[in-house]
Amino acid sequence: MAARIAARVLALLAPVVFLAAALTGSASAHDVRPAYLQIDSIGPERYAVFWRTPLLSGAQLPVALALPDNATMLTQPSVQTLPGSRIERSAFEIPGGLAGKRIRFPGLEATITDVLVRIDDGRGASATSLVRPSRPWLEVHADQGTLGVALTYLVQGIEHILYGLDHLLFVASLMLIVRDWRVLVQTITAFTIAHSVTLALATFGLVTLPPAPVEAMIALSILLVAAEAVRMERGEKSLTITWPWIVAFGFGLLHGFGFAGAMVGLGLPQGDVPLALFAFNVGVEIGQLVFIAALLLVGYSARLIFALGKSVRTAAAYGIGCVAAFWVVERLDAIFS
Repeated sequence: MAARIAARVLALLAPVVFLAAALTGSASAHDVRPAYLQIDSIGPERYAVFWRTPLLSGAQLPVALALPDNATMLTQPSVQTLPGSRIERSAFEIPGGLAGKRIRFPGLEATITDVLVRIDDGRGASATSLVRPSRPWLEVHADQGTLGVALTYLVQGIEHILYGLDHLLFVASLMLIVRDWRVLVQTITAFTIAHSVTLALATFGLVTLPPAPVEAMIALSILLVAAEAVRMERGEKSLTITWPWIVAFGFGLLHGFGFAGAMVGLGLPQGDVPLALFAFNVGVEIGQLVFIAALLLVGYSARLIFALGKSVRTAAAYGIGCVAAFWVVERLDAIFS
């Protein structure tokens, strides 16, 4: 009796949990993205500075850039406002150069956003670093090498997928349909191959799609797969239910363009684009596997305690569908407003 009551309570709470997740992070599943600083040497002790900060609901991220104290501005900054970000370009002279100096980011400690920093010394050497709110400054050192670039973009790939609630809900909705682990491996592999292909094509500029329609279509893909999960619980058949890997591959191509938008938004290191792309993609896959493992563990643990029936899976599918429907309307409104 207690198990039945718990299962029913869980079934009733599932949509509420998913809706709460939507309302707390629904503006965009990718709003938690880093600021980006690029510094290029343009002469002895002179540097061009590119500083991009995200806009959250139209407001600039409250993070400032503070170069070394002896930096002197050579040109007045030019400011450009784009959808989702604010870009500032300027030039500075820093006596003694940047090596051994500290770059600070006042206000970063009050956010949950990182700053990706790329520094090029003009002689082919470069360094890519990730500055976090817990340590809102960067000590400039010599070239970190390829390993540092790979680790930086690997971490960004992991963080992007784990913060990307829409991609995670798509994977979760597929897992509501797929019950056999062999078919699950096929489905996730198909999704991985597909989004890896379009991520590479879009990153290298071979195929491009406008980001706003892509985000709306990603939300629609989640809604469609969630609806298929409900149909499965009713005993119905469809292409998605019979051959989920085919649908995962098709929608994976679409999700790859969403990953590419995040990848390009990070800023691509000149000369290290293939390495950064590979590391970012590996990070995405690691984060995805961690999420799948967590869901399987939670599901297995719950079955040991409760007698979970169809009502729980149906409630989860409806919860995911409600969130996805909200995103569809919200993102379509952003396109046409």
